[in-house]
Parts: sequence; structure tokens; C-alpha cells
Amino acid sequence: MKMRRMKLRVNKRHLLFLSRQETSGNFQKEGMLRVGRQERDLAERFCRLRGNLLFVLKKQGGELEEVLLLERCEVMKLPGDDRRLTVSFESGVPLVLLESTTSADCLSWLFVLRDANTEMLRRRITHLCALIDTHATRHTQRHAHAASRRSRGDESQEEDAGGAGGVEAAAKVSPLHLSVGVIATAARVQVQVCVIDTHTHTVRKSCCAEVVQGPDDNVFITSVCFRGDYPLYHHSRIKVTVYHEEEPTTHTATFLGFTSFSVRDLLKSKEPHISLSLRAMDGVSEVGEVKVSRLQVEGESEDKTPPEHKCPALCDSLHTSVHDKENSPVMRAVLCAQVCKVYRFQTEDQRWLLVREQMAETPLSFSLPKQLLNALIHEHTSRVQEVKQLGDLSPHRDGLRHDVISHCNHLIGCYQETLTELDKLSASSCFKSSTSKSDKHLQFVPTNLHSQRMEVTGPDSAGVWYEVMTFGAPADHHQSFKHGGLRRLLSKHAAQRDSSISYSEDESSRGRELLASVAQLQPLVFGLAEELLSVSVEQNGARLQRVLDGLTRQTEQFVHALKDELVRSALLAIHGECSASCGGSHVHSNGLVCDITPANQEGRTSPRQQEVSRQDAEYDDEEWDRTWANVAMSLNCIIAMGDRLQGREERPQEMTSSEQQEAQSTASSSLSSASSWQEQLLPLVVTLRDCVREAVAKARAAMTFVVLQGAVSSTVSQGPAHIVQRRHAVFSQALSAVVCGFMLKLFGGLEDPDFLQQLHSVGVLAQFESLLSTYGDELGMLEDMEVGVADLSGVAFTVIEAKTEQPDDLLPTLSGAWGRWVVEVPLPPETFRSLPRELREGCLIRIHPVLFNIGINQQQSLAERFGDSSLQDRVNQQSCERLKAFCGALTDRLPGAAGSPPLSELLSSLDRSIETRKRKNVEVLWVAAMVCRQVNGVRLTSCKSAKDRTAMSVTLEQCVLLRERHTLGRQHFSAALDSMRRSHLSWGQMLGCQAQAGFTVCGLDPEQRPSGLRSSWLPLCLAPKAPRRHLYPVAFLLVTSHLLVLWLILSLVILLARYQ
Repeated sequence: MKMRRMKLRVNKRHLLFLSRQETSGNFQKEGMLRVGRQERDLAERFCRLRGNLLFVLKKQGGELEEVLLLERCEVMKLPGDDRRLTVSFESGVPLVLLESTTSADCLSWLFVLRDANTEMLRRRITHLCALIDTHATRHTQRHAHAASRRSRGDESQEEDAGGAGGVEAAAKVSPLHLSVGVIATAARVQVQVCVIDTHTHTVRKSCCAEVVQGPDDNVFITSVCFRGDYPLYHHSRIKVTVYHEEEPTTHTATFLGFTSFSVRDLLKSKEPHISLSLRAMDGVSEVGEVKVSRLQVEGESEDKTPPEHKCPALCDSLHTSVHDKENSPVMRAVLCAQVCKVYRFQTEDQRWLLVREQMAETPLSFSLPKQLLNALIHEHTSRVQEVKQLGDLSPHRDGLRHDVISHCNHLIGCYQETLTELDKLSASSCFKSSTSKSDKHLQFVPTNLHSQRMEVTGPDSAGVWYEVMTFGAPADHHQSFKHGGLRRLLSKHAAQRDSSISYSEDESSRGRELLASVAQLQPLVFGLAEELLSVSVEQNGARLQRVLDGLTRQTEQFVHALKDELVRSALLAIHGECSASCGGSHVHSNGLVCDITPANQEGRTSPRQQEVSRQDAEYDDEEWDRTWANVAMSLNCIIAMGDRLQGREERPQEMTSSEQQEAQSTASSSLSSASSWQEQLLPLVVTLRDCVREAVAKARAAMTFVVLQGAVSSTVSQGPAHIVQRRHAVFSQALSAVVCGFMLKLFGGLEDPDFLQQLHSVGVLAQFESLLSTYGDELGMLEDMEVGVADLSGVAFTVIEAKTEQPDDLLPTLSGAWGRWVVEVPLPPETFRSLPRELREGCLIRIHPVLFNIGINQQQSLAERFGDSSLQDRVNQQSCERLKAFCGALTDRLPGAAGSPPLSELLSSLDRSIETRKRKNVEVLWVAAMVCRQVNGVRLTSCKSAKDRTAMSVTLEQCVLLRERHTLGRQHFSAALDSMRRSHLSWGQMLGCQAQAGFTVCGLDPEQRPSGLRSSWLPLCLAPKAPRRHLYPVAFLLVTSHLLVLWLILSLVILLARYQ
């Protein structure tokens, strides 16, 4: 048959697109070579090999100069020169000379160029097919021989099938016939089937199958046949993609969903079919169901399936399976609106890394702020009730109570209004964009809170996850930063605040308990004293003794309650406050001006209390001890009198008979007079009452002081209402981010016993990485963030068993009060039962927050030259000390947690980096991140709005992890970084909803957005608007400060010249 010569038609625009595509994973090799037809014409060119096309560009990213089609050609190495290659073509075209910089690079180009030759690829395929056939024949012969032996009953002579023949090749499972049923809401569908080889990481399109309408609506059935020569193996995965066919005439279709399954899972299944969830583009949302079954065709039986196809060893390393942990109820509850991007990068040994980036929002952005608002409303309402129950107070104390009530009522009103506005939002709201960061009703919601997760699947590793939470710096943009942030505002308030005594919440609780005890015991003591006097008239010794025993018991309880050290310290504090502020005045929130004098402090007093007040200047530490001791002594006198009245007074043994007769006659005469008992007990009972009344008055004054001062210290003393509200809002934003990060870290480490032991023995580290400058408004943001991160020290986690696996039952719940918050993290019952005993019993998991900040933008350059960066230095130094303390406690409890490199070396390096005080020293952030990952900490990164700077930081960190931990080729590092930052849409632009022209999310058209993405912000990303561009080029940013200095000098020169 005569072959006709064909002319290759080339689309120039298509070639330009192929040569300039940014994703380096699409090229087998790229680099600088000297290219020419003759030796004297060699010139530096940037070459990129893709398939069998070698693109020659004038420079990287420059104009395309030439394209070589590597067909019917031979690539050889020049003899005597280990850096030059020649490409000669059978067509007679002049040969091409290629010269590399090193011999190793030349050898690498030689291998890839030879592999790019289609003829060479055909030879290799033929050789591989021959090897497969040879091993398959040997395998069949061994099994036939073993079967014949078993039929003769000679099983003892059976040999191991794998004992000979060396390395066994993967056996085919084709021919294979499948029936695929799709259940989805659509009028017509198309099914595309691809086969994924998990060993070579290649995807091969099999067919686009016809679909037959099933017996029911929304049910579609098709069949797929893999012929005997099709490369389908037991380690292969089959991916089924379903499209919604809109117009059969125009053949237009939109993406509906996809799923995948392992061939081994299909062959191992004992059921007639396997059911799979049809998932949307986000990989989580379910849009239908796919049922796959194996068809038995004529001449094929189940017995023909080789036994090795059913062995359980299989590594599904490329795509997620139907039982993937990422699709678990916990992950579906915590994450929502997920967007995925997948890359393939080359390692140093010319193998491939599969990298999957996943960005997701979280419903915790709104659920936790709502819970916090409810808890704060409840706390302030309870405090108002507590101070109202204190009864009548002196004018000064009543003024303080009024201050507390008005402060709490103001916050309660604001929080109720905010909560009402949040409840009006959609139940599915889980994202606050940066454009809403100044919204009054969203000040408790974190800005741009996302989870950035990267899964790395390498040749020698299954799937390694790296997480980092990104969100806008926790700050109150609604109140702005005209007067600074929280740190500055609190410092000003502390300088202006009176140095009053404050009490903790535990001390206030003890004070309330003592007030309740005193209020309960005083009536009982008085009642029993009255009953004692009444019984004394009856002359009934037994009944008198019973009442006396009851009085003794109640009075001892009363004395025991009064012997609290808190009462003594409170009385001393009252005395000290009166002495220090005597003659002063105080203006309360109700406009009342109170003169702070001892009389006003004590209010209305009894004559005995007035005497005590007059002696106030001589008050000493033992005054309170004498008060409750007087109560005990009065009781002892009553007990002694009761014994004497009943004739049980102890007498000396030496008493003579005449004295004994005289005593008995005296006792009998006493018994004869009923009134003598009452007369002798009455003065003692009156003394007991007076002592009890005095003790109650002092204890009540002391405990009222404690409760009131505790309420003042937790409300009014914290600052004006707007400062307290700002602090609560900043804390809410930081809390939402750290809780989401902790849940992801906990769920990812459930199979790590060392991590679980660390949780209940030491706690978990939360490392906040901030990229804010110390100039302008961002300085106020950093001051807000510093206080918000420090307040997280009062948060603890505990793990509980979830009631069900519904998403609402798997969300965390917040309880407690300010400074003592507890977050309950629910886990499914099966997962919960696998935890260590300490965690199952509710052990609190402490959080240790640290904050490291390095400003990296042009405003930081101004701050370092003309401003002040002392806040950044102080924050970094304090966080370094706290990080050292945490690592020290961790290594003491778990010596094996030192890791490699050792924690001590990393901490020393961090300390040196902080002390260096170098401008924009990002090494501080890198070392801190390394320490955090080594101690299984939670990573959180933020800048002003979690867009540009955060995106740059996250992508750089991901590429560094790929290079350091997964041997990403160093020559591919820059290309991988560019791919992550510019492929389709960078994360930073995605978060800020600012799209570049010509790029779309995940390669989708605006009408093809994934169902998991919220329609409220995705269309903005895909809108064909002109993108926002920076006004300053990089070179200008580098010299901005110098230009400012030059401008100042020139201005001074001009002014001097004008006045002269």
C-alpha cells in the first residue's frame, strides 16, 4: 500500500498557548540551553519540552522562536563532548545542536528527548507488552500446575506462586464489562469514563458512553466494556463523570458530578453492585448516586477471575475513595463551600508529586460568635441580679452598684441587638467578606476565615495533610483606630483608673456562698436560743439538753463559716480603703457625688457598730478573730450553765461529805424554782445574740464588699463599655479561628497516640502569624490582635460524645464565663470510644497562644525608618518566651517530642532571629512555623484582610514544605510557586473576590460554578471587570523611604532659598 505524504498544519496561536502555559507540571523538562544549527550560531535560549514538541523561546516567558517536532529523528550525544547533543531528522532538515551547562544536565536532556520520540515510545510499549505476556503465561502455567496437583491430592507439594520468576508484573483484569446506573435530577445525562493508573499517575479517557433512560424518572443506565487489550489492572481506578445534557442538537452539556472507585473494590465486593455518591466539584456535596455492577457475558464465568485479583493489598493513593476521611460527618460539619485545585510537580529524582489544595469556609464563623454573645448576655444578666440582691447599701456602695448595673445593661442591649441582626442572616451563612469588616452587626464575626489545606501524595507517601487557618487580623474595624487599638486604650484606662481592690470570680463566688450561709444560719441560731429559754421554764432536763445540743451544732456551723480568711482580708481592705480615701469624693454614673468617709462606707450602724467605727483607726488583724471567738465563748458559757443547772458540773474529788451535802441542797433548791433557770440563762443568751449580730454585720459588710468589688473589677474596671465591647469582639474573631483549627488538628491526629497524650498532658499550641505593619491603622490592628490572642489563654477544650452524626450535633458548643471558657468538641460515638481514657473522662485541653508579627509591606518600611516598631519587637520577644515555656513542658512530659531538628536548636535559632532586629526579618515567621508544626500546633496566618499578603505567605510556605519534606525539584520550585499563585486564580484574590482578567475559578465558566460555592460571592470573582492593580511597582516600593527623605531635604532647601 502506497503511503501518501501528509503536510502538518499548525495553529500558531495554539502553539503559543502551549509554550506559555504557566503550569510547569505540563512540561517534561525546561531550562536554559544554547541552541543553533551550527557551532558558531549557538545562542542562549529557554527550552521547554511538552510531549513530542520542543519549544525554543528567546528567554523565559519571552517570544517563541522555534518549535521542533521530535518525530523520525535521532538524539545523540556528541563524541568527546559531554555537554552537547545533536538532533538529526530523517527528512534531511539540518541537525540541531543543543549545549547545556553541565554534563549531568546534558544527560538528563538526552533521556527526556529520547523518550519524547514516538518511535522510542512504541518500542518501549512493545517491550513492556512482551514482558507482561511472558509473566502472564508463566503465572497461568503455575496456577494450572498447582490445580492439577490439588486434584491429585498432593497439596503438600504445592509451591509458592511468588517463589520464582523474580518481580511479578501487574496482571490485567480486562476484559471487563460494567453496568453503570446514574440516579440524578436531570432530563438527559452523558457519562464519561476515565481510567486512572495509580502507579504511573496517568489518566486515560476510555469512552463517553450512551445513556438509556431507566425504568424510573431520573434513573439512567449505560454499559461500559473494557476489551482484552485495554490496560486495566487491579490497581487502577475508574472515574465516572456525569454531565447534564441540555440540548442534544447542539451537544451542549454542563458538569453535574463525579465519583471514582477502585477496580479491586469492585472485584472484592460480595454484593451484586457497589453504590457510590455522585459528588459536585467541591468533592463533598452530593448531587446523586451511581451504582456499578459487573456484567457476566457469554463465555465468561466468575471462576475465571484470578485469585490475585482478590488480595486485599491495594493502595488508593491518587483519588479519594468512597470511605475517605475527608468526606466524614465531622469534616462536613466543620467545613463548607470547599474549592479544590490539583497540581502535579516533579521531584528531584524525576518522579511526580500529586498536590491537592483545598480552601473551605466554616460555619463556625457565625455559630461561635452567636454562642459567645448568648453567654455574655447571660453572664451580665446574672451579675445585675447579684448586685441587686445585696440589699440596702451606703450611698457610695449604692453608687458603685448603679455603675455596675448601667454598664451591664448597656452591653446587654448592644449584644442583644447584634444577636438579632445575626439571626436574621441565612442559616447557611458562613463567610464574612473583607468589604463587610466595618459592619457594626458583624464586628464579632471573623473576616475571610478559611481553612487552607494541602494534601501531598508522593511516590513513597500516601497522603500527608498540612493545614493553616487564614483570616483577617482580629480587630474592631467598626470602632476604627483613631485612638489606637486595645493595648493602648487599656493602658490609658489603667493609668486613669483608681487603684481599687479587685477580687477574682472564685472569691466573689465564695463571698456569695458565705452571705447565703450567714443569712440561713443566723435565724436558726436565734430561734434555738429562744427555744432554750422557753424550755428552761418547763424544768425538763432531757428536753433542755436536746435544745442545747441543737443550738451548739448550729452555732458551731456559724462559727466555722465565719472563720474564712476572705472575711478577714475584706475587713482589712475596707479599713485600708476608708483610711486612704477619707475626705475624697466620687462621681457615679447616676450623677451622684459621694463623699467617701467611714460613715458613708458603713451606712446606718448600731451603737455598738458606731463604737467600733470610732475605734476604726486602731483596727488590727485580730479584730475579726476576736469577733467570732466571742460567739464561741458565749456558746461555751451557755453550755456550762446548762450543765450546772442539770447538776452535772464537775466537782473536785477531794470535796468533803459536808460540802457535797451542801451542794446537793443548793441544787435541790434551784430545781424547786422554775424561774431560776431562765433567769440564769437569759443574760448568756442575750450575750450570744449580740455577738452573733455583731459577727453577722461585719461578715455581711465584708462579703458585700467582696461581691461588689468583684462585680466592679469585672465590669466597670475593665474600661468603658465601648472598650469592653471592642475586646469581646476581637476575642470572638480569634476564638472562631482557633476552634476551627483545633478541630481540624484533632480530627487529623486521632490515629497519633503521641498527639493524643500531648493534648491531655500539656495542651495544644496556637501559633498566630501576623503580617501587619506597625504604621497607621495597622498598628491599632496589631494592638487589638495582641490583646485578643492573649485572652485565648482563658480557653480550654474538652471532647464529648456526639448524640448523633447530624451536622448540628457535631458543631462545638461554648460554655463558661469571661476568662473561663470551655469549648466542647463532639466526636462520633465510634471515634470517641477510641480516645484515651483521660480525654473520654472530660480532661480539659489547655490552649497556649503565641503571636509573631513581621510587617512586610511598604508601610513597614516607613515605620522602621521614621516610626516605631517597638510593639512588634516586644510581641515577638514575649511570644518567644512563652513558646520556650511550652516546649520545655512538652519535652519534660514527652521526651520523644524533640523531633528533628531538635526543638532546642529551633528555639535558639528563633531567639537569635528576634535579637537580630533585622528589617522585615521573615526568618522569625519561618522558624516559628517550623516549631509549631513540630509540636503539632495550630497554625493561623493573617494580615489586614487575609488576601494578598496572606496568600503570598501561604503559597510560599506550601512550596517550602514540598521542597523540604517531599523532595520537590529545586529547579521546579519557582515554577511550582508561580503555579500556586497564578493558576486560574490565586488564593489571595479568591479570598478578596478580586479576579484577574481571563482567569476563572477551577477552570469553570461563570455558569458552571460548583454547587458548593455560595452564589453571593463567586459571581463577583468571575465578573469580567478590570482587576485592581497596585499603584506602586516593586522598584518604587524599595526606594519609597529614600524618596521621602529626598523630598524633605528638597523642601527645606526651597524654603530656605525663598526666605533668603
